[in-house]
Amino acid sequence: MIPSSAANNRSERHGSNGASLADELKARDLIELSSASPEEILKAPRTAYLGIDPTSDSIQVGNLAVVLLMKRLGNAGHKLVFLVGGATGQIGDPKEKGERVLLDEKTVAANTRALQKQLKTILGTSSFKMVDNVDWLSKVKLLPFLRDVGKHFTVNDLVKRDIIKKRLETPDESISYTEFTYALLQAFDYLTLHEKYGVDLQVGGSDQWTNILSGVDLIRKRLGKQVYALGMPLVTDAAGKKFGKSEGNAVWLDRKKTSPFRFYQFWINLPDANIEKYLKTYTFLPPAEIDALMELHRRNPGDREAQETLARLVTEIVHGPLDTAQAAAATDALFGTTPFDQLSREALAVALAEAPSVKLSKKDIENGFSLTEALVSSGLASSKSDARRLIEGKGISLSGQAIENPDQKIFQGDLSHGYALVRKGRQGVLILVLK
Repeated sequence: MIPSSAANNRSERHGSNGASLADELKARDLIELSSASPEEILKAPRTAYLGIDPTSDSIQVGNLAVVLLMKRLGNAGHKLVFLVGGATGQIGDPKEKGERVLLDEKTVAANTRALQKQLKTILGTSSFKMVDNVDWLSKVKLLPFLRDVGKHFTVNDLVKRDIIKKRLETPDESISYTEFTYALLQAFDYLTLHEKYGVDLQVGGSDQWTNILSGVDLIRKRLGKQVYALGMPLVTDAAGKKFGKSEGNAVWLDRKKTSPFRFYQFWINLPDANIEKYLKTYTFLPPAEIDALMELHRRNPGDREAQETLARLVTEIVHGPLDTAQAAAATDALFGTTPFDQLSREALAVALAEAPSVKLSKKDIENGFSLTEALVSSGLASSKSDARRLIEGKGISLSGQAIENPDQKIFQGDLSHGYALVRKGRQGVLILVLK
């Protein structure tokens, strides 16, 4: 297993001191679209920006991928600007079906503060500037905007854009003028950032590519200057769906929405299919080490070393070494080989908070407490007959020992240090707690 801190530190340095950044990004398959060759774009110092609409008070793993791309640019010496769409967040970019809920100013402001805190954690020592487009869009006057920005966009071009086209062609769907103007506002953001902060590179997901190019074109038409854009491939789950709130598969960076333990579990339980892609996208492990790790994984997939490495590295980026160590220790106690009496107090607290449990008093176990009743009350079995079938099928273990007697009872001696772990197969767990 690769120690997470060492891997992150060594590989972050690799991005700026090893092969060229363009080669590094291409080796990781992080560039799907670019307004010029990546080599041309990245040969000079750039000021790159990424737009984040504050539609939530937390980043989720789909957004994290492009934030980490920005971090790679920062590690290589480029300046970073994050634009929070305090204004555009009140409008919402067009989606494939239905109009987005418009957020009020108070909600947007609260979300912005939360996102800035998360960015500071993820970017670590990388410096960045954070701006809010409400600062300029709230002051824009309609007639100058239509004259200086709107005249550079044709309706003919806008209606050909994929999402707008789908909305127009779908029965019972329509698109509001509010959504229709989103591309113009995003282009105006790029123009403003270029003039105020020297921004000359916009980074985003490939699904935003036409909006991103709108800014490149507007700056060329208005100022006669060349700026650039990079589009990152969309990161999808095992079913090929884009991560996000609308898809119902969001995994949040906010510990209140997705705890560090659940965050760690998400990565360590991923199927093999996309592991190499996720290692390239979400970690700073050098490509050569990823290749070596994947070769080991192909030889012994049951060891799941690739998933464990991925889980450790990404959780450390988001939640830090301490929470990562506790999540890993709790995971090994619940699903691996570590006995509960070897857990630290903090890791034990994580396990107890995350796993289902049944509390037993000394009176409950004085004459023995029915294991089948514990299985039913915890939900590991749907009924007593189901519990008996599981036990008879050798699908239940108590403190690491397979149970074969459906009439098995639990006594105080079974609860070492006040706890005992019941397992159903590989993933079902139950902690018995002596209260």
